Amino acid sequence: MGAFLATLAIPTVTAPAYAVPLPAGFVRLADVDPTIRQDIRYAGRENFLRRKVDGYDAPACILTTQAAKALFSVQKTMTAKGLTLVVFDCYRPARAVADMVRWTREGGPPDPQWYPTVRRGDLIAKGYVGELSSHSRGSTVDLAIADATSAVHPACGAPDGTTLDFGTGFDCFDPMSETAHRPLPAEAAADRKMLLAAMHAAGFRNYAREWWHFTLAKEPYPKQRFDFPVTAD
Repeated sequence: MGAFLATLAIPTVTAPAYAVPLPAGFVRLADVDPTIRQDIRYAGRENFLRRKVDGYDAPACILTTQAAKALFSVQKTMTAKGLTLVVFDCYRPARAVADMVRWTREGGPPDPQWYPTVRRGDLIAKGYVGELSSHSRGSTVDLAIADATSAVHPACGAPDGTTLDFGTGFDCFDPMSETAHRPLPAEAAADRKMLLAAMHAAGFRNYAREWWHFTLAKEPYPKQRFDFPVTAD
């Protein structure tokens, strides 16, 4: 009986959590180009929901292999200029899209940081939040450009720099975020033009309402949406 009770007293060992294997045709961007800076906003609180979004279990960029390789070519163009790409969002699980939609339907006033002139409940009608998202197909990316020299991670002090001036920040739900919006300061207009040209050269097309939003023109899954979670290695 004593031996039996001793056996019962052995603590249960919990198996370590492993990343969910990626579907065929998907890769983690860091495995293709680790020099591209990642600032995945929906894995934390610095986004328009002001909380982590469902499905983002890690701040990692996942893309189709074709989209990741295309970004690799854009990064080569940027590094030649002493710059770097910064990605804010890549593949987005369908459950994350549903979470965003539910959140908008809770309603609320404008948010001066994220949607200064639109009420939360109108974000879908105004086209700022989609009930379906191209991100869930795996070949869409939200990104900007930064000074590559600011990517240094010192032992003490600021761990990162800021992006170039694009006139607004990522996920500013306002007409000023439209890629061709004018007037813009000359520097912001030039930075948008540079990003647009580099992405077009690599086979991406821009969403005209968001200067940061690009989809691979020849995406491999144009009619399929995925819902596996975003995980790290």
